[in-house]
Amino acid sequence: MKSMTTGEIASLINGNLSGLPDMVISGVNRIESARQGELAFYSDDKFLQYLNDSNASCIIVPKSFERTPAENQCYIYSANPYEDFVAILKFIESTKPQLSPGIHPGAVIGGNCSISELASIGPGAVIGDNCIIGDNVRIYPNAVIYNNVRIGANTVIHSNAVCCFDTEIGQNCIIYPGAVLGSEGFGYLENKTDGSYSRIPQLGNVVLGDDVEVGANTTIDRAIAGSTFIGNGVKLDNLIQIGHNCEIGEHTAIAAQTGISGSVKVGNRNRFGGQVGLAGHLFTADDVTLIAQSGVSKSIAKPGVYFGAPAKEIRKAFRIEAAMRQLPDALSELHNLKKQVRKLEEKG
Repeated sequence: MKSMTTGEIASLINGNLSGLPDMVISGVNRIESARQGELAFYSDDKFLQYLNDSNASCIIVPKSFERTPAENQCYIYSANPYEDFVAILKFIESTKPQLSPGIHPGAVIGGNCSISELASIGPGAVIGDNCIIGDNVRIYPNAVIYNNVRIGANTVIHSNAVCCFDTEIGQNCIIYPGAVLGSEGFGYLENKTDGSYSRIPQLGNVVLGDDVEVGANTTIDRAIAGSTFIGNGVKLDNLIQIGHNCEIGEHTAIAAQTGISGSVKVGNRNRFGGQVGLAGHLFTADDVTLIAQSGVSKSIAKPGVYFGAPAKEIRKAFRIEAAMRQLPDALSELHNLKKQVRKLEEKG
């Protein structure tokens, strides 16, 4: 990062600085790992030990924190240390070098394309025919854009990402390295006589709304017909599989290694933990949370938190888990009772 003084950082987040305003900060880090010259933040009592031992030169702390910094440190008092730390991260990100506007000579551009003069296309990128690329789009080296793809303003396509035929991407999206949008879905007809399979052509597309992020090596299959649709504000982690003809509701967040079978309709503002699985042709209501490794075998019609395989309402699921943990002791007690009954029967 470009070096900043503690005074500049405090001014950036409107915080109150305690310590030298001209101390130079050249990096950011977690409080437990920070070194001299780095900025960290503290907002939770469970990290107090790390604060006491921290070598960070500058630490953002809560306004209510009743302590002054050590001689070689600065504190910046903040109403929300974590949010202010994120604001600094965003500022640092905005100062990093970006692709320059224009088409690199090493890029390959198809025919009949409409590419904004403000767009940036890196070396080795391939753009198919009839593509529309909006203002300030950045396409990094070796990304591949098939024919008839539309990409909205301010969207970033990272290296080795692939956008297949007819994909539509909204504004302000980020497609991370290795993601594949619009590959063919898992659709086959089974031959009943010999168990072989015939491929079903997948003639639909993938449509992403605005402000969508697709993690590295995540795959979103094109629809058989119509569209696989990802709503506005959806955030997808790395290594997620979304099947053909799915609909993912607005502002849903899905963690890594989740698999969603074809034709699933996910509601708005859903939250899925890692390794969640959903069977095909189901739906979830708005405001559903699935805890990690949950398996959904039937539709979820009510908002709430669910867990287990098959997924159940969280309180019921935890009661079942608690009962299962008691089973070994219960079986042992039952075995002992059987022994006692046999002895009584023998005496009688």
